[in-house]
Amino acid sequence: MTDSKVKARCNLFAVLRGIEYLVENDSECAELVKGKNLSIQFNVKNGPSGNLSFKDGKAEMKEGKHRSTILLFFTSPDHFNKMIDGTGNPIPLKGFTKIGFLTGPFMKLADKLNYYLRPEGDLLKDPEYFKMNTEMTAYAAFFALAEIGNYDRMGRMSAHHMPDGVLQVMVEDGLGVQVHVKNGTLSCTKGHHDDPRAILSFKTLDVAHRVLNGQLDTYTGLGNGEMAMRGFIPMLDNMNPLLDLVPLYLS
Repeated sequence: MTDSKVKARCNLFAVLRGIEYLVENDSECAELVKGKNLSIQFNVKNGPSGNLSFKDGKAEMKEGKHRSTILLFFTSPDHFNKMIDGTGNPIPLKGFTKIGFLTGPFMKLADKLNYYLRPEGDLLKDPEYFKMNTEMTAYAAFFALAEIGNYDRMGRMSAHHMPDGVLQVMVEDGLGVQVHVKNGTLSCTKGHHDDPRAILSFKTLDVAHRVLNGQLDTYTGLGNGEMAMRGFIPMLDNMNPLLDLVPLYLS
């Protein structure tokens, strides 16, 4: 059973964070925010707060309450989750003159997010789409993993047993995600770390895609050489139960 507050955190800091990637890697999305200098504050009663800003052609998601151009309020975590699912609407409290950005560019960004994260038909046969889908899914999964490890009851038990250090998840010659562990608290960043304590690597993007979509389990991948673990293995052992919880929150 999932916790609605944890799901709201995953939706805000893992799913919506995907807009950062879209603006950086999709030319149509980059054009939508070209020349924009504004931010959207999401405040969820009894839930998380986050700020999505657009400046100099880039998007950035930050946790907490920050100065904003637009302020959107949600009466509960369930209310926010319904917006992400497309069945609910936010309550705007500030930025009424910028509503056009919400109903225009922002909605198009949200639609593009859904387009890449929920493939339909033969879209995955397109190599560029496949790359975008897999990388966005990976970022969403591991940023969600950090939220689950910090706030889900079962997740906290696993995170508590993870040794301190940086766990590098990577595709060889490709994407990188860092899971930072400090006193049982997890955080996630993009990129490659100079000195990780442990590494989980996928031989190709296709291998990462199959693992993230439940088509290949880690034990088989490690056994046939499509995946590899190096460094302090206990970090990886305690991460696996967290990975099992991710689909429950991102489904």
